[in-house]
Amino acid sequence: MLYEPLKWLHILSSVLMVGTGFGSAFYMFMTNRSRNLQAQYVVSKLLVKADWWFTTPAVIFQPASGIALVLMAGWPLDALWLKWTYALYLLSAACWLPVVWLQLQMHKMLEEAVKQNGVLPDRYWRYSKFWELLGYPTFVAMLGIYWLMVVKPS
Repeated sequence: MLYEPLKWLHILSSVLMVGTGFGSAFYMFMTNRSRNLQAQYVVSKLLVKADWWFTTPAVIFQPASGIALVLMAGWPLDALWLKWTYALYLLSAACWLPVVWLQLQMHKMLEEAVKQNGVLPDRYWRYSKFWELLGYPTFVAMLGIYWLMVVKPS
């Protein structure tokens, strides 16, 4: 009775988590390429908000609801497909946590550049590159998790 609504919320939160992350990354990536300081500032401000409002709650809800669903369905917690899911989720989290810090730092640099001199420090572009590079394994890990959730290979 509780399984179906929880499953629906689990799927919805995964879509919010991955969709918000991918969409935000796309807009920041493209806006950085424009080198339009005002646009970069606005997008970074929205990116930070989206992470706090959508991604962070979903990141917390996903493992809690996932474990509850596994237990309700009677799957063993040590099933191989679940072990791969845990590993990929941890990989994604290990990449995402520094990304959040980088986003906050980049936003501060953009805010300062808009207020002061209109020039971004070289550090911004280094952080931007790390931010981008950390996004790739995160996205691939999430795709792997989606595959595992649907297929549940034995």
